Amino acid sequence: MKTIATLIFVLFIGVTAQAQTATEEVKVDTIEMSIVTETSTEEVSLENTVEVARLYKRDNARVTKALSFTTKRNKAKMA
Repeated sequence: MKTIATLIFVLFIGVTAQAQTATEEVKVDTIEMSIVTETSTEEVSLENTVEVARLYKRDNARVTKALSFTTKRNKAKMA
């Protein structure tokens, strides 16, 4: 009974979908564009600047020192 009701429902939905009246086509106005034969270019000036980067001997020295800290509770205890 359930399958028959489902089949009838699906067929009913399909028939009503095809029975809809088609809408009229909307006409689109066309735009005529011309071809550009001349293009303008602007000169770009490059600045030559010399920048100095500093090179440190010990990279991240403060970070490694902060990460390698020890506390009193880190020491092993005799049992």
